[in-house]
Amino acid sequence: MVLSKVKFVSECSLSKVISHLQNKELTPEKLIDDLCDKLEKWDKRIKAFLSETNRRERLHQELKELYHNFPYPNKRPILFGIPIGVKDIFHVNGFETKAGSDLPSEILQGEESVAVSKLKQAGALIMGKTVTTEFAYFHPGATCNPHNFAHTPGGSSSGSAAAVAAGFCPLALGTQTIGSISRPASFCGVIGFKPSIGRISTAGVIPFSKSADHIGFFTQDLKGSEIVASILCDNWDNDLPELNRKPILGIPEGKYLQQASREILSTFWKVVDNLKQKGYIIKSITTFNNIDEINDKHKLMSAAEFAEVHKDWFNKYGNKYHQASIDLIKRGRDIPLEILDNAIKGRTQLREELEQLQKENGIDLWLSPSSVTTAPHGLDSTGDPAMNLPWTYAGVPTLSIPFGLYNELPFGIQFAGNYNKDESLFKLVKDVL
Repeated sequence: MVLSKVKFVSECSLSKVISHLQNKELTPEKLIDDLCDKLEKWDKRIKAFLSETNRRERLHQELKELYHNFPYPNKRPILFGIPIGVKDIFHVNGFETKAGSDLPSEILQGEESVAVSKLKQAGALIMGKTVTTEFAYFHPGATCNPHNFAHTPGGSSSGSAAAVAAGFCPLALGTQTIGSISRPASFCGVIGFKPSIGRISTAGVIPFSKSADHIGFFTQDLKGSEIVASILCDNWDNDLPELNRKPILGIPEGKYLQQASREILSTFWKVVDNLKQKGYIIKSITTFNNIDEINDKHKLMSAAEFAEVHKDWFNKYGNKYHQASIDLIKRGRDIPLEILDNAIKGRTQLREELEQLQKENGIDLWLSPSSVTTAPHGLDSTGDPAMNLPWTYAGVPTLSIPFGLYNELPFGIQFAGNYNKDESLFKLVKDVL
């Protein structure tokens, strides 16, 4: 068997799973066994989940407890009995948190993540912890891309994206500080939702950068993503007025877009042409003229805040960090406060600039590639997050949607909406798709 030809992807749509369970075409017991069978057969190679000796037995026991808590079928919550993956920087009761690191697990523990608790209240079961890069930065774990085992799944939410692509679970939580949801979603051919900054609570998650951390997730279907968003996002509003026209799409032309590879841009413009043929108005707008400055500010802010998070741990356990994290901590602790303050203020400025451009040009959604390339060969790198950085810095919501294959590897299109208008983002993207 040639390594580069090995692949395993499997259909596991969250909305379909919900429907099958509600219509009694599938039982939670059968779902657990099917997912565990798949995981036991394939995850030795993909390595999306952290190992667990009694996963199947634990899930069945927790399902029994769920039946006890919700004895009446017509009163069971929407995610009843559905196993989900959780990136290993989220605290989960009954699981240790290692954050992809060699630090003693006892110093990393904390109260259960608010996001995890909300999903449990909605009936979800924890399939297990998924692999993350060290502290959600660049040192990769062992996870492979299910589409091609010789390629990275992206990061830092490596295991979560791979788990959903492989069909080990229909939903997995991730985080994004630069491009850690959108990029692996693109590489693995799944949907990745990054909300507006602050719409989903970061409480109970080991921070990377308090000013840039976003909680998000992966699914295989947009309908399923919207269901989860309505559970996790604060003050979700389902009653939006109809647009009564096709959304107008904006393309951020200039240095930002030119960061993408020739192959990705060629594929992206084909998608754009197809949308034009379907009657969508698409406007190319010169945007992010100062992309180098934007990138620098975000990286400075993230480095400084990462160094602050790890100050005490690094002083005591510095020899247990990998080099990428060491370099970031050393860089971050030397950044003056006035530089940090300026970088933090830059987030709001960029957000306001984007909103002004949308108003001036009548744009409903921004459209761009989700990644610079398809998933790179090898597992030593998680790929370049340049396509995601300015949207993360601005804190606006994004959806990465799979739009096909290039050389048998997936690529995604990134839709960006208005800050705190996450509901509109879903509605508008559904109109486009």
